[in-house]
Amino acid sequence: MTPVPPLARRNPVAKLGAALLFALPLIATVDPLTPALALAVELTVIPFSGVRPSLLARRAWPLLIAAAGVLISMLLFAADRGGDLLATAGPFDVTTGVLSGAAGLTLRIFAVALPGILVLATTDPTDLADALVQNARLPERFAIGALAAFRLLPLLGQEWQTLSLARRARGLAPGPRLFLTTAFALLVGALRRGVRLAVAMDARGFDAGTPRTHARLQRFTTADGALLIAAVLLSAGILTTTALLGLFRPITG
Repeated sequence: MTPVPPLARRNPVAKLGAALLFALPLIATVDPLTPALALAVELTVIPFSGVRPSLLARRAWPLLIAAAGVLISMLLFAADRGGDLLATAGPFDVTTGVLSGAAGLTLRIFAVALPGILVLATTDPTDLADALVQNARLPERFAIGALAAFRLLPLLGQEWQTLSLARRARGLAPGPRLFLTTAFALLVGALRRGVRLAVAMDARGFDAGTPRTHARLQRFTTADGALLIAAVLLSAGILTTTALLGLFRPITG
């Protein structure tokens, strides 16, 4: 039997909490050093999660599009264009200040999103729902509904492809009209499926209000608590390092 990596063995609530505790403080500053240090820590942790690089690349490629959009927006519309002038493109001046702000936001996208990707890639959705109820004490109706929605997410991609091919077969050329009609049809289909799923869950007693048993017991161990503490200490250490180097730039400043 293949051994389970250390991080993959942790309680789903502990992994989710550690991701939030580590990533959210990074939003407090806009300097590029803080997310760069966070990314270095996250890349170091990846081997202990057991997530293959190919799977990570498939899950993280949308971040490249988001980062490219942020980079272009900052280069074109940044209000603060202080620092040394590096290049001029028409009415736009590319300065060291613009590049620093763009780098900070771009790196922050990856630093904040990567922990969540690792958590989802190493957590079974059913275990996550059970842990939210047993360990985080969330309402069962919310946890089970979230589980059902999570299970249906892969269907949206398949339906998008099916709807697009059907409209292409009817002669609708690629363009804004194809995108809008496909998106509207996908939204309508998702709402209908959600209504049917809610009725089916209520018919099976998910809203009965009676105590429910759990087939999978989720235990919160000392190692899970240590993971949360480590996430807090690492995040605080990164922010402290940035402040000591004089590069801390609060987002409210």
